[in-house]
Amino acid sequence: MIPGTERRLALPLPAAILLAAVAGAILDAGFPDRSWWILAPIAVFLMLLTLLGRSLWSGLLIGMVSGSSFWLIHISWLTLYLGPVPWLALAGLQSIFFGISLALIGVVLQSGPRVWPSAWGRLGMVPVVVAGLWTAREAISSVWPYGGFAWGRLAISQSESPFNSLVAWVGMSGLSFLLVWLSALCLQLVREASVRVPLRGGIAVAACAFLLVVPAWPTVQSGQARLAAVQGASDAGLFARYSPGQILSDHTSATLAVIDEDVDFVVWPENASDIDPLRSLDAARNLDYLSRAMDVPFVVGTITEREDKIYNSSLLWNSGEGAVDIYDKVHPVPFAEYMPDRAFWRPFAPELIDLVARDYAIGTRDNVFDIDGIMAGIAICFDIADDQLVNEMVDDQAEIILAQTNNADFGRTDESVQQLAIARLRAIETGRTVVNISTVGTSAIITPDGATLDSLPTWLPGAMVQTVPLSDTVTPAMAAGRGIEWLVSGLGLAGLVLCSVNALRARTDRARRL
Repeated sequence: MIPGTERRLALPLPAAILLAAVAGAILDAGFPDRSWWILAPIAVFLMLLTLLGRSLWSGLLIGMVSGSSFWLIHISWLTLYLGPVPWLALAGLQSIFFGISLALIGVVLQSGPRVWPSAWGRLGMVPVVVAGLWTAREAISSVWPYGGFAWGRLAISQSESPFNSLVAWVGMSGLSFLLVWLSALCLQLVREASVRVPLRGGIAVAACAFLLVVPAWPTVQSGQARLAAVQGASDAGLFARYSPGQILSDHTSATLAVIDEDVDFVVWPENASDIDPLRSLDAARNLDYLSRAMDVPFVVGTITEREDKIYNSSLLWNSGEGAVDIYDKVHPVPFAEYMPDRAFWRPFAPELIDLVARDYAIGTRDNVFDIDGIMAGIAICFDIADDQLVNEMVDDQAEIILAQTNNADFGRTDESVQQLAIARLRAIETGRTVVNISTVGTSAIITPDGATLDSLPTWLPGAMVQTVPLSDTVTPAMAAGRGIEWLVSGLGLAGLVLCSVNALRARTDRARRL
């Protein structure tokens, strides 16, 4: 314990709960569409402040309040068509993760000063352990249960901040770790009465400066490609009413407007062909005509049925040859694209569960297309948020990433710009151009430095025709893979064990004295 500081900073429980709720809302404001990125580390600082002097159970309560406040706002777009049940269920699950992690962080904030009793030990170790535990929570919730939900990670708030170049060095998890480390360090500096105020201020400024002066990783261009990315502005949502072939027709019309462009390939978004060209001769003829007229391959999102299984697929289509390669979505979204444990969940909300009438199968094919010598990584919708899939496409020599998505279910809400923020960070992290192409927007081409080369207005048909850089650069983040995540999470968990043992010993000592 730091004499005379922890008790002074500990808030009354009602005040801590109120501040925790406010901090959750502030954290959301750091993400798109507001994108006030500076608020994200401030919100983390406030959350950590509310944990000072708390027991494990009161820390859990405060963490649940913080998490609920953040998640209920952050994914409110789920309510647009699906109503409150999925929104409350997903926000509730994520809030449980949030609550547990903050409760454990509270243990570290309470016992860490005893485990590392020197001032420099406290300043050096406590922030690292706190940041490691935060990162471990993000890592677990990104993959579990049912494949996880890799949304709302702290790193995503920094897609347009001066810190965004760090993601090429340390990846998504590493950037989250550094941001929490900075917030936790500032809190420890406030607590550390044994260090003079000017020195504490200097340490805080130096820490910020250190993160800001790290140079962007240099991306070496290995070539270039000219492409057309087409947005049909089709309402392809789950409950949309449209005649069969209408979405295919919309994307055909938008493509005809640029049919005279000299490009290397054309990319359509997820679900751009609402009729499976593998089973429909008319749809196949439509794609053949466009591919022959432009004399280029097409990358087309559609729903395919093969061997009695349904897939959310991306096809590489050549005129006269048909689909020469197929990628089937590896990470279909639970409770939307398939219903896990249907018999168990149906009694809770039968009408909602029955809305998911067909279950998409999990793809087993690799996620890279060879488009006449251009190696393109394929990400269908939420695939772009999956660290493992992004690492796999880079390992398979992808020179560009085509992120096909269908945001029609979320209207004009924040969902599409949150997804674009993930795509922007992926461009920087991988050193690759990312083409984020949606049925309705937000569609944009992001270069490896995170800049927007081109974009389309939402809910308007159009095409982005651009010459983009290709690259086979391997950034440190891609070279390390998920090793950074394992490292920092391991540091957090190891520190938690030490702090937990210390807390148990302190409790035992108090019991003996009584």
